[in-house]
Amino acid sequence: MRILIYAMGSAGDVHPFVGVGKALQARGHEVIVATSAFFESVVTRAGLRFRAMGTVEDFERIQGNPHLWHPTKALPSIIEHAVNPSYEPILEVARELNIPGETIILASSLAWATMSVRELLDVPVVSIHLAPSLFVSVHRQPVMHGAPVPQGAPVWMKKIQWAIAEKVVDRHVLPELNRFRARHGLAPTRGVLRGWHSPDRVIALFPEWYAAPQPDWPEQVIQTGFPLFDESEQREVPQELEDFLNDGEPPVVFTPGSAMDRGHEFFDEAVKAMKLLGKRAVLISRFDDTIPADLPKGVRHFSYVPFSQVLPRAAAMVYHGGIGTCAQTLRAGIPHLLMPMAHDQLDNLSRVHDLGTGDGLPPKRFKAKQIAATLDRLLHDPAVKRRAEEVAKRFDPAGWMTRTCDLIEEMKP
Repeated sequence: MRILIYAMGSAGDVHPFVGVGKALQARGHEVIVATSAFFESVVTRAGLRFRAMGTVEDFERIQGNPHLWHPTKALPSIIEHAVNPSYEPILEVARELNIPGETIILASSLAWATMSVRELLDVPVVSIHLAPSLFVSVHRQPVMHGAPVPQGAPVWMKKIQWAIAEKVVDRHVLPELNRFRARHGLAPTRGVLRGWHSPDRVIALFPEWYAAPQPDWPEQVIQTGFPLFDESEQREVPQELEDFLNDGEPPVVFTPGSAMDRGHEFFDEAVKAMKLLGKRAVLISRFDDTIPADLPKGVRHFSYVPFSQVLPRAAAMVYHGGIGTCAQTLRAGIPHLLMPMAHDQLDNLSRVHDLGTGDGLPPKRFKAKQIAATLDRLLHDPAVKRRAEEVAKRFDPAGWMTRTCDLIEEMKP
């Protein structure tokens, strides 16, 4: 089969699709990844074919928008600057690469135009969702920034909340999406909150013990497990990091996310917290200007290190709450400290709470004293350590990937 993958977002969104693409190619399929030109080297180093959707400059412009990390302004900003410009390129790539009767599309959560491509070209589409926050429910609902209805509220209140949320999302999405559909002879659509799930198949790349399926999820949803691709096969551990890890107690690892170019305060407070605790630390960010100029002896900065290479040798992980980083931390069996800002991050914190493997601090409270106190509690709580180790034993990366590929192959046209 020819498998066309549309992967939209930051590294945490694109990496899983590269991992799935590699596995499918190893099973004899032709795999082409359509994503931002920013990720061309990641895709080609993995041995996959590549098609650019947007330039490196486009990616950096979106990444530089301050609204990207705002709890309520993030989604409208992403729709305007990332999703809306993607509609025509998604269709163009599909028309170029589709082999009728031999092609399947794998669509990331933001690749909404693929549903229109499905209608226009009669190509099966498999939606691939990385986080449980993508699934609306009136039972165990995703925890979202600004959502007024609490988890324990009556079902009728949750139904009203999600009806309002759907109208808000539609108001942002539908004008441009329906203009795109009209240009290509398609009827208007609505209900985007549920319309980003393909009627053909939806694969949720997280296990049931992380987020149990809810009765009102779409019936075509099947869960497998975390994909965990992080370029570890493409990069060696820097010798400086290897020497540092061997030279003392396990460090605390800090990262605010691969696309966070405004992490100055995050890292300033991290360094101060480590001084208070007397702990070593590794700071990970490709934005060198966000790192304090004079780091203490026990703190090192690296632009990028695959988490699978460092977290098993770390004491704890402090991060923004992205699902990919969360999965790697769970796999390493170490405590989490999250600073959720937007997107799926608050919901992932709720899952970490449910598992008993960590805690969180909102951005306004992400200060050195609170960081130090929370980390000290997590690092010395035997229950947290025990739960983290128990969760790590539940991982089955090879089995999860095999199941994911089997489900995709079942959709052969």
